[in-house]
Amino acid sequence: MDGLPISLSSGGGNGELAVGAQCTLKAPISCVGIGLHSGKRVSLTLRPAAANQGIVFRRTDLRRDIPARYGFVVDTRLSTVLGEGGARVSTVEHVMAALSGCGIDNAIVELDGPEPPALDGSAAQFVFLIDCAGIIEQDEPRSAIEICRAVRVTDGDAFAELRPGAIGLEMSMSIDFAAAAIGRQALTLRLNATSFRHELARARTFGLMEEVDQLRAAGLAQGGSLDNAVVVDQARILNPGGLRVPDEFVRHKLLDAVGDLALAGAPLVGRFVAHCSGHALNNRLLRALFADQSAWREIAPAQPLSVAAA
Repeated sequence: MDGLPISLSSGGGNGELAVGAQCTLKAPISCVGIGLHSGKRVSLTLRPAAANQGIVFRRTDLRRDIPARYGFVVDTRLSTVLGEGGARVSTVEHVMAALSGCGIDNAIVELDGPEPPALDGSAAQFVFLIDCAGIIEQDEPRSAIEICRAVRVTDGDAFAELRPGAIGLEMSMSIDFAAAAIGRQALTLRLNATSFRHELARARTFGLMEEVDQLRAAGLAQGGSLDNAVVVDQARILNPGGLRVPDEFVRHKLLDAVGDLALAGAPLVGRFVAHCSGHALNNRLLRALFADQSAWREIAPAQPLSVAAA
């Protein structure tokens, strides 16, 4: 999936995701937890999938499969929600980020409820599950999507943009919150399997204490707690252990972007630049990209990257 640098050589032992073979899980692996927004107990199983299948969310309780693709996004209020034929799966971004960050191209995400377990509110425990299951290469090549010209979407002062760039995906995010505990933060990194694991995977989702009652009245954040989210009350962090890193907030926004952009269905090659972007802008960005045939091209394994101006 997107978010990992593309090496023109085969293999990926140094943490880079090469344009080589597609990958899936060696074995199924399961976990149980509470959904962040639904508050419901959910059992999730990550299963191997055939080459070229991509990532599919399977609602076992509804006997419906939903492809993890940008065109199936039906809601973006505080999470990315996939839907088809009346079946929905919400808050897919952390699972998608973990699968993308670990270089998994094909997998079935099986669950018996409306959203994956929140676990600790980050992608770290999903990465742990993937590590435990193991990863195998498949007998089909992996392609990528090269950004050929800039595509930009805006919402007031917020924006998200994909630009041509060097090999791989460079990501830049800035945020600006009135709450003093968050304030202005920015981070730029070149994403690969190693940087995802060490720089983004442990960053937790966060919310403002002043919005909790409103969210719950709207049917959201029913399962939210200090165990699976960072809660901010103006200048205070309410979690007893505080933050995992001082800029955990912008790191989580980048983690979300990795998961949202993975719905492109293949690794992106270029630069992602955003300010105060969220799930809605991230999805609009992919829709704008693929609506413009001149803005992208698919790179087959044997094709060189074009030389494009940033």
